[in-house]
Amino acid sequence: MNIENALWTEKYRPSDFSDIKGQKEIVKRVKAFVEQQNLPHLMFAGPAGVGKSTLAIVTAKKLFGQQWRQNFLELNASDTRGIDTIRQNVKDFARTRAIGDAPFKIIFLDEADALTREAQQALRRTMENYTQTCRFILSCNYSSKIIEPIQSRCVVFRFKQLDKKEILEIIDGIAKSEKIKIDEKAKEALYEISEGDCRKLENILQSSAAIADHITEDLVHSLASVAKPKEIREVLELALKNKFIEARNKLLDLMLSYGLAGIDVLKQIQKEILELNIDNKSKMILIEKCGEIEFRMTEGSDEFVQLEALLSQFALAGMNN
Repeated sequence: MNIENALWTEKYRPSDFSDIKGQKEIVKRVKAFVEQQNLPHLMFAGPAGVGKSTLAIVTAKKLFGQQWRQNFLELNASDTRGIDTIRQNVKDFARTRAIGDAPFKIIFLDEADALTREAQQALRRTMENYTQTCRFILSCNYSSKIIEPIQSRCVVFRFKQLDKKEILEIIDGIAKSEKIKIDEKAKEALYEISEGDCRKLENILQSSAAIADHITEDLVHSLASVAKPKEIREVLELALKNKFIEARNKLLDLMLSYGLAGIDVLKQIQKEILELNIDNKSKMILIEKCGEIEFRMTEGSDEFVQLEALLSQFALAGMNN
């Protein structure tokens, strides 16, 4: 792939332990395993876009050098989640000796929490039987979805979302490399929208840079399909002032102009509740209502009806204040 045409998520993927942002303690410990040429089975748990896959690949590169591809098998468990995959692909790779002078091979199972329980049981036996020739790195969003016998065989590392300082460092690094100008407000918007997810951040940045060399807050919000926080707050304040119809119409306009899904609007509303000028009891009640509406939406209820129902609760809270 021509690097100039590459996705920025790949172009700016770290290739060394020192390049990985955040997760300092995790990187330090994994690096120590590599330096000792000995690696236990590992489990990387945490949200998307925080460096789990990157750390697994960097570990293989540093451990195996030029022969890392021959000694490293990457499988996405959400694509091939059945027991046959474990019995065939994984077992066949695990039972053969490593190429070159590598002490063992590595199998990286991405999104391992998507494996069926039967597949996880088969994986447990494979991890037990082929420790001499193969080590496993499992990546998952929720370690609770991995059966206990597998968790007990792994050293579990819990990744966290990147903080603001780290996100801003990534933004500045990409801006310098790509020769693009990014407003301070746009950086704030990128941080808020990415929610510590580096992959999401780089995708929005690449989309923005394709349109303009000067990235503004408005451009970021329009491409990310996210309303500005102040616009959502205006809707809520109208509802609190008992201007229910105005609030409803403004919310519908926002959803149509930004192409927002109901669940995304709900998450933005939930964030803005804490900033409203109402008493703490009302805030708690409204946050509880958000949870109830979110459940109804995920169960398939009409999102417009549910958001109107939520706005009516804001209007009632306004009356009580």
